[in-house]
Amino acid sequence: MPIKIFDGHNDVVQHLREYRPDGIDFLEHSATGHLDLPRAQAGGMFGGFFALGVFGKYNAAEDLTITETGYEVRMAAPLDPVATYKEITLQLAALRSVEHRSLGKIRIATTVDQIEQAHRDDAFAILLHMEGADPIGPELHELGELYRSGLRSLGLVWSRPNIFGHGVPFAYPRTPDTGPGLTPAGKDLVRECNRLGVMIDLAHLNERGFWDVAALTKSPLVVTHTCVHAISPTARNLTDRQLDAIRESNGVVGMNFSVGDVRPDGQRNADTPLTLVAQHIAYLVDRLGIDRVAIGSDFDGATIPAPIGDASGLPHLIEALRQHGFDDEDLEKIAYKNWMRVLRLSLR
Repeated sequence: MPIKIFDGHNDVVQHLREYRPDGIDFLEHSATGHLDLPRAQAGGMFGGFFALGVFGKYNAAEDLTITETGYEVRMAAPLDPVATYKEITLQLAALRSVEHRSLGKIRIATTVDQIEQAHRDDAFAILLHMEGADPIGPELHELGELYRSGLRSLGLVWSRPNIFGHGVPFAYPRTPDTGPGLTPAGKDLVRECNRLGVMIDLAHLNERGFWDVAALTKSPLVVTHTCVHAISPTARNLTDRQLDAIRESNGVVGMNFSVGDVRPDGQRNADTPLTLVAQHIAYLVDRLGIDRVAIGSDFDGATIPAPIGDASGLPHLIEALRQHGFDDEDLEKIAYKNWMRVLRLSLR
């Protein structure tokens, strides 16, 4: 049987027609972007973390600096929480509309049991994630509202500062140790996520913030979409010491397809072989163990390797991993079982 996949991260919500007039119909095959229901089904993807978030516009002429050895993108400015919360509610409404129009083909799930039931019913399962806690105020009231609306996974930051902590810049070569740790409000947010049963995602968080979460949280350490710093030294990638902490917490790392974080030269070049992705995954398995490595594609949020192309190309990745020596039992863990395991430990 083909290997089924539950993906740890995508940004397709930003591109839905219910959210933006020129967006895609998620229920129909599209020639743009990476992900819609037909292409997901063609690639064996039965669900994933769908990210709500506000990211801002990128201007290469103004925001990108080329250095002798690499590049740095100017850090995005903080967001207004009230305006950002409004955008998040619009995105959530867009997803609910897609779920309604699907007539049962798509289900927004809040538990692992619901995800697994959707899988058995040949329905597509969406786990609501938010990339960056920017819409949440210091009293954390918005977190409770979002939880009641179905949110079950939260990235504390995107690559910008907010009242809770500091994201890393997009930069190469650079370590993730780029600024101060969590604020007092950020530590309160970690505790409240633990209390509610919201999984904390450490993607985009700087290293000092990572260690603050590690010292506070009662849940496994999870990074939904990242790569290996020892192979590609970008600020977004995890050091060996961070990987060791994730292993000790029984957490999970989702392998990111973003080519700038995959390639040793840091270039955003889609002409990137899947042997490089397999190399990262093999490194993660060696460091973390086979039960702690998953997939976090970053579909519709990054440049991905041309041999994958879009969600329908996921079997090419599975075959590359087979060629790298992973058997079907290993592949099932990487493709979906490891997400189910860590979600059972993180959600209430």
